[in-house]
Amino acid sequence: MTVIIAEKPSLARNIVQGIQQMNNCSLQKRNGYFEGGGYFVTWAFGHLFSLCDIEDYTGGDTGVRWSMDNLPCFPEKFKFKLKVGSDKKVDPGVERQFETIKYLCMRDDVDRIVNAGDSDREGEIIIRLCVMNTGALDGGQKSFLRLWLPDQTPETIGKALAEMKNESEYDNLADEGFARTYIDWLYGVNLTRYATLKTGMLLRVGRVIVPIVRAIYDRDMAIRNFVPDVYFAAVSKEKTGDEEIELVSREKFDKDKRAQAEALCKKYNSSDATVVSKKTKKETIGPGKLFSLSKLQNVLSKKYKMSMSDSLTIVQKLYEEGYLTYPRTNSEYMATNEKDKVKKIIGAIKGIGYPVVFKDKKTIFDDSKIESHSALTPTHKIPKKEHLSEKEMQVYQTVFRRFVSVFCEEECIAQKTEIVIDVGGYEQFTLKGIIILQKGFMRFDDSERKDKILPSLEKGDRVNIEFRPVEKQTNPPKHYTVETLNNYLKNPFREDKAAAAERAASNPDGETENDEEDYKAIFEGLELGTEATRTGIIENARRSGYIELKKDVYTILPGGEYLIEQLMQMRVSMDKYKTSELGQALKKVYRGDISITDSVRLACDEISKVFEHKDISLELDSDTGFYGDLVGKCPVCGKDVVKGRYGYGCMGYKDGCKFKIGSFICKRTISISNARKILSEGVSSEIQGFVSKNGKPFNAKLKLDGDKVIFDF
Repeated sequence: MTVIIAEKPSLARNIVQGIQQMNNCSLQKRNGYFEGGGYFVTWAFGHLFSLCDIEDYTGGDTGVRWSMDNLPCFPEKFKFKLKVGSDKKVDPGVERQFETIKYLCMRDDVDRIVNAGDSDREGEIIIRLCVMNTGALDGGQKSFLRLWLPDQTPETIGKALAEMKNESEYDNLADEGFARTYIDWLYGVNLTRYATLKTGMLLRVGRVIVPIVRAIYDRDMAIRNFVPDVYFAAVSKEKTGDEEIELVSREKFDKDKRAQAEALCKKYNSSDATVVSKKTKKETIGPGKLFSLSKLQNVLSKKYKMSMSDSLTIVQKLYEEGYLTYPRTNSEYMATNEKDKVKKIIGAIKGIGYPVVFKDKKTIFDDSKIESHSALTPTHKIPKKEHLSEKEMQVYQTVFRRFVSVFCEEECIAQKTEIVIDVGGYEQFTLKGIIILQKGFMRFDDSERKDKILPSLEKGDRVNIEFRPVEKQTNPPKHYTVETLNNYLKNPFREDKAAAAERAASNPDGETENDEEDYKAIFEGLELGTEATRTGIIENARRSGYIELKKDVYTILPGGEYLIEQLMQMRVSMDKYKTSELGQALKKVYRGDISITDSVRLACDEISKVFEHKDISLELDSDTGFYGDLVGKCPVCGKDVVKGRYGYGCMGYKDGCKFKIGSFICKRTISISNARKILSEGVSSEIQGFVSKNGKPFNAKLKLDGDKVIFDF
């Protein structure tokens, strides 16, 4: 007998359908599993096990208030336990389902156990943990196999059941999954507790959530502090015949150099403007690529203002219903061994009247651009309109139409025109236009490009000009959108992707886009988060009150500002560089270059630096102590001054005393040691590293002046 353990009940039901169709048999529903045809099919509810708490290692009570006594915690061996509910007790449903899994795996008539977790790192370890904790593999009497499903149609399930590999072939994937789980626990548990104890406010600190919030914080601060720079441009906007022709000089002039701009305009206006060349050619335009998850989410956000969380929920549902392939993919390409599968999908789509044909091209099939899963596509199972909600149909149709556009039988043909206008030999201006002659894939692709028609000029024609100095100003950076944040997280070290996206939009030939750098970043582990985890982490940041998403624009919230600024004061460095360094280590685990232990040691070394308390001079000290620490006596009312969330404040605030010492003055953290010195001696040491409003660094002491603290130079 064979036991198949699915990650969720919905997948278990689909596997049962696949077995029944493949073997022409019937499986009966039991209490927590199905039985029949030589199979038991059972399921988990996602994670049945979670890593133990710090107190499980130290022997403390999990209900006791957090303290620094057990921080940092670096377990020699990580332990798991059945998931507990909000009451800190094991959920009865979880316990009951695990007992069902254990009973089935331990049966004497069972000789094969199958891991049918989702086809990714997380799914790999979810089922492994269940099986490992049953003890069924002890003694080596039972084989352990892997069911790997690119989609959940009965045909694919039947084929995958016949081609299962030994689970050991997925050991590297499991190792990366465990390493990622351990490292995220180390960061999350240690630094969340540390930051919370320091500030008195629950701050969720994680390996990926912090650099995501930091990116949005940095962008919003750049916008908030942006001072526009005024400049002059030489612009002509005159009619030649009945058509207005705009020419903008490449030269820019500072706001105090208007006279130079006027001189340039005068020089141009005294010259002739002539069309020196006109090139027109027909070109075949290629469609965009198939979708990765993030690229699909970008399109859905831009077109339907759909959040990443909503789009992932819908695409996951469509996958579980067999309409789409596995969604959590970072690739826009298909594997070369999937050509027959693609032909079957094309046949189904052609059968309902779409003009599609199989194409064997490197822009579609490329094994070098696939890590685990191919691009997201429809399956041969096509839903009826009445079976999907409006939003589900929007998601499905977006994937479906992109697939149709990629395999569209009719070519998209355009006429491209380039006109060059020379102004007196001083500068040449290039005008580019495009006219779609045959729509081809643009009949189906939602990102249809409009014609850009140029004025009817020919070589040798004179063009009327009248250049004038036009005052312009530089624009602030733009807030992150779902698309630009996704692009940043995919490769945070690439050039500004917003600019790259604008260039791509101006180039309608999708096949010429070079994505080598992005895929190299993904395979090396430079990305922040993964396609499988990114959506959940961003949603967690929203729920925590760190960031906000309106329409498709992200902005920082006061809670996010507080998180980042407090971490900066604590000198907790969790930027893209540190996160990517660990990401690269995880990829090395996946490739078998280093062990789980090696990667965990890297994380422990980084976390240890946060907890190091080195003797440091008061001039450089930046340790703000912990929430509630006693600082001294209030010079105004005599009551205690303690460390609070935003500084060192008097406990007499309820009686109206407003005395406080800020913990952050002129971009410099004020340490608790210096705050104590101010209260006990009236003046701090000379503190190094203040920054004035105009950006100049300076050193100074802080001293009491009545009920205030002022600079003492």
